[in-house]
Amino acid sequence: MLVSDFDYDLPPELIAQHPLARRDDSRMMVVERKDGKISHAQFKDFPRFLGRDDVVVLNNVKVIPAKVWGKRQSVSVEFLFIKEMTPGTWDVLCKPARRVRFGDRIVFPGGLEAEVIGSGEEGRRTLAFAAVDVLGRLQEIGFAPLPPYIKRGKEDLKDRFEDLKRYQTVFAAKEGAIAAPTAGLHFTPAVLEEIRNRGVRLLDITLEVGPATFQPMRAERLEDHRMLEETYEITPAAAAEIDRAKRESRPVLAVGTTVVRTLESAAKLSPAHPGTSPGSKSSPPFLKGREGELSKNPPSTIQPGRGATFLFIHPGFEFKVVDRLLTNFHLPKSTLLMLVSAFAGRDLILRAYREAVCAKYRFFSYGDCMLIL
Repeated sequence: MLVSDFDYDLPPELIAQHPLARRDDSRMMVVERKDGKISHAQFKDFPRFLGRDDVVVLNNVKVIPAKVWGKRQSVSVEFLFIKEMTPGTWDVLCKPARRVRFGDRIVFPGGLEAEVIGSGEEGRRTLAFAAVDVLGRLQEIGFAPLPPYIKRGKEDLKDRFEDLKRYQTVFAAKEGAIAAPTAGLHFTPAVLEEIRNRGVRLLDITLEVGPATFQPMRAERLEDHRMLEETYEITPAAAAEIDRAKRESRPVLAVGTTVVRTLESAAKLSPAHPGTSPGSKSSPPFLKGREGELSKNPPSTIQPGRGATFLFIHPGFEFKVVDRLLTNFHLPKSTLLMLVSAFAGRDLILRAYREAVCAKYRFFSYGDCMLIL
């Protein structure tokens, strides 16, 4: 397939620039894969779409204040801190990268200094700091790593505190992400409590959202694109609960594409279903109803522990774990739109996006959401 097959028209004014006053006031489009029906609700209605003993999986990763402006001599450069490689040594993205060369000294606010000790492609650099607790300093001087379509002034202190709070889920627990799992931004403590009171099993996994999530598509054909690595972790208790749900034909709902990639990466087919590989082509699973439905997914075994994924999910992928998906609206021609299209079908998703545009839904990270059944 071509990357251009996943394009759509979006008026710029529909790209949400700020979060709503209340997280759960977001609108929620409901897409039913079985009959192609599209309806409209609010996110605060989300719990009523869940049945007792359903499994809902959240990504509990915590976003670090990863964006900081530093100076090379008198030139200001934007840095995005991706990952600490060794104590005091960080992999970063910088813009404009041409201004940052091997051996340069970079001065950050508060007297934090680093030396450029490595250089990579697409603006990647390696910085070595004399101070080991760089993450602690980022908490003091860093900004939320908002995507570029959310417009903020350079070092805009006015919105800094709101973004640090709102570009973070209320259930965030484990630091390590440079982008929020945005489908989780709609949840409030009250919504989570209502879900628990319905007897739903809420589980946490962790995927350290990195550059792979917003990696641009530079190839013309999907088959030529290669994903960057992201690290995930699944506890033995969560893996066992998901396995039990699959054996008992209870639906597993992923909150966000990061959860989908984690679960599908960690899944290994049961020996009872030999001869099927993760790359084999089949139609996505369709559900028979809202509660207690039988999935057409084969039983799976979720492997607990830490792992790394390069998984690129696009049409033709066979889902083994995820039965339902809560997700935000994604950029045209993005890997996330391709994942959602693999789950629900490209034609249905593009039709849903056209309807969302007509209904003036709010798009992308601070925008509204879609529930795919």
